[in-house]
Amino acid sequence: MDTVCEDGKKFLENLSGSGKAIGVLTSGGDAQGMNAAVRAVVRMGIYVGTKVYFIHEGYQGMVDGGKHIVEAKWQDVSSILQVGGTVIGSARCKDFRTREGRKQAAHNLIKHGISNLCVIGGDGSLTGANLFREDWKGLLEELIEEGKIDKGVAHTYSHLNIVGMVGSIDNDFCGTDMTIGTDSALHRIIEVVDAIMTTAQSHQRTFVLEVMGRHCGYLALVSALASGADWVFIPESPPGEGWEDQMCQKLTESRSQGTRLSIIIVAEGATDGEGKAISSNVVKDLVVKRLGFDTRVTILGHVQRGGTPSAFDRILASRMGVEAVVALLEASEETPACVVSLSGNQAIRVPLLECVQMTQEVQKAMDERKFAEAVKLRGRSFENNLNTYKSLSHKPKEEQPPSNFNVAILNVGAPAAGMNAAVRSAVRTGIAQGHKMFAVTDGFDGFIKGQIKEIKWADVGGWIGQGGSLLGTKRTLPAKNAEAIAEQIRLHDINAILMIGGFEAYLGLLELSDARAKYDEFCIPMVMVPATVSNNVPGSDFSIGADTALNAITDTCDRIKQSASGTKRRVFIIETMGGYCGYLASMSGLSAGADVSYIYEEKFDIRELQSNVEHLTGKMKTTVQRGLVLRNENCSENYTTDFIYQLYSEEGKGVFDCRKNVLGHMQQGGSPSPFDRNFGTKISAKAMQWISKKLTETYRQGRVFANSPDTACLLGMRRRTLVFQPVEELKKESDFQHRIPKEQWWLKLRPLMKILAKYKISYDVSDAGQMEHVDRRLVRDFQNSITI
Repeated sequence: MDTVCEDGKKFLENLSGSGKAIGVLTSGGDAQGMNAAVRAVVRMGIYVGTKVYFIHEGYQGMVDGGKHIVEAKWQDVSSILQVGGTVIGSARCKDFRTREGRKQAAHNLIKHGISNLCVIGGDGSLTGANLFREDWKGLLEELIEEGKIDKGVAHTYSHLNIVGMVGSIDNDFCGTDMTIGTDSALHRIIEVVDAIMTTAQSHQRTFVLEVMGRHCGYLALVSALASGADWVFIPESPPGEGWEDQMCQKLTESRSQGTRLSIIIVAEGATDGEGKAISSNVVKDLVVKRLGFDTRVTILGHVQRGGTPSAFDRILASRMGVEAVVALLEASEETPACVVSLSGNQAIRVPLLECVQMTQEVQKAMDERKFAEAVKLRGRSFENNLNTYKSLSHKPKEEQPPSNFNVAILNVGAPAAGMNAAVRSAVRTGIAQGHKMFAVTDGFDGFIKGQIKEIKWADVGGWIGQGGSLLGTKRTLPAKNAEAIAEQIRLHDINAILMIGGFEAYLGLLELSDARAKYDEFCIPMVMVPATVSNNVPGSDFSIGADTALNAITDTCDRIKQSASGTKRRVFIIETMGGYCGYLASMSGLSAGADVSYIYEEKFDIRELQSNVEHLTGKMKTTVQRGLVLRNENCSENYTTDFIYQLYSEEGKGVFDCRKNVLGHMQQGGSPSPFDRNFGTKISAKAMQWISKKLTETYRQGRVFANSPDTACLLGMRRRTLVFQPVEELKKESDFQHRIPKEQWWLKLRPLMKILAKYKISYDVSDAGQMEHVDRRLVRDFQNSITI
């Protein structure tokens, strides 16, 4: 069937699943977000006309058959999006490892007409799936010989298509930036760390936390980075000789500087250079014996697997589930088994076998004690995390020779969770490179008033987990007070500026850049890091703070939906922030399982509102008697939240009643999510490295002079990489009236929410279907992305 239109685009409505059946199973260790993936596979499968079957208890259920293989209906996956674990069960299965077991599994699948499998699990589960596919033809021949099936049936189901999704909290699978469950596991760890911090500071305690990761140190490393831990032990990077002395010295120095709390994070598989295990108790005994510090051990264990999935994991799993069904519909006998992966903000397909082989290579390198190679094979993101952690947690022993450069740092615009992590990272990176760092309080307001003072390494200790803006931030723009700011730059001999903020920071940087013609003081390197809950900054797919806001909205939507569980037929209208940018309303709609979300970028009229009411009226006649409608605050001047609430209330009379909720500033508050802490930390460190490079390049005859467009840049995440873009060039990409970029990548995901809410809609799948290969070179570049 030809699914391609004349312009080369492929649309979902041209793909038909009629006559096909998909089996979906979860296997191996459970991970938060697996249910979101199951829900997406079921609903997308039904949407395109396939039959979808739950295979309960993983491969064991496939081998046992009978009641374990059940056809799934649309309503069967309602209310599972926010549930952790896997509602269809998972089990280790020895039988499936035998040929006899796989033959029985094949027979059970054929009985239900299933020749397409969607496997959600770790590398062991996916390796098993690939072996099953390779054996398929031989298994059918044996079933014919045994008289269990005839040749016609064998011909109909002659090949097995397999698509995998990686569900694993360890993020230990090569070929994808993030595995389903990793972000949620980090949430659990950071929640514990934040809770421990309050009690530990009361008693001047040292805490040793043991986290999961027998073979992979990702969780330990990233949680250390996100909590500002004093020391971390991971399998990929054993500590060098004399680590005991170095760690104790570090803890002693921290305590002498007035730090009341020390945190050490240990991955359960950590060893020393000789391969001897380093357990949390070993570390505790060492600290008590050498230093006499009051020390406690917390082993997190299965807490990390539990709880509700984060917004990131729900969106990731929903995207992967939809993509998996498209991949199965497009598969042929020649198509290799593939894994649906995340690369930057793109869903891609990679050959399953290549991913498994690369993952096994990492383990082989570690077994052979080639740790530097293992770190490289884990990917560039893992390597960056490790290097960033080392540079930010360990103050240079010998003072770096001073660079004689002074760098000012300020927050501009509204506060966003993660700003403090970004400031901490910039300050420490700058000091490590020999600069004097100056903090400007209250944005350009403070700059004008001269609220500028030097900020030292220890001054930003403990900042990483704090929400809001400790530096203070204002919306004031610089143009009207350019002369006063130029005077302060002269007085404090400022040689470079780093701004952290949203659209105001972008406008501020443009104004300073324009002022270069009049004031030489602004002829210095200037860079901006995007930080706003609205995620509306041109030149970046992601902004610091947006992930925390998404989680706040998603969490509130969960509670609101739960409040309706005892109430029949209720629709909730919820207003989100974002200015004219619909990012929060759209992505939280996807993560909370909303029925519809109204945004400025996608025009709607009274006919669409009426159609949505009718859709919800139909839904109320099913077993799912609850609706969720999101509205971006500026989506329409006339169709206000009150108007939509009143319209729905009137039209739904006798069928459902309505409630409304304006979420307001709670979306800007709270402790930053692990994603925002790490994104802020890494992007700020990169911005400071750029400043150092530009200072060196533009220092001539005893002064810094930088007036070319490439010395006033915005550092943004574009698809897969962090890119420095001259703000002058970004003007053409900006809608200044509505303070949004002219093009926004996430708009492509809008149809997913509607498909999963049972609306018929056009969905462009042109970007799908490209198989990307994984090799050593690729893997190293593969993960320079949003991975946290």
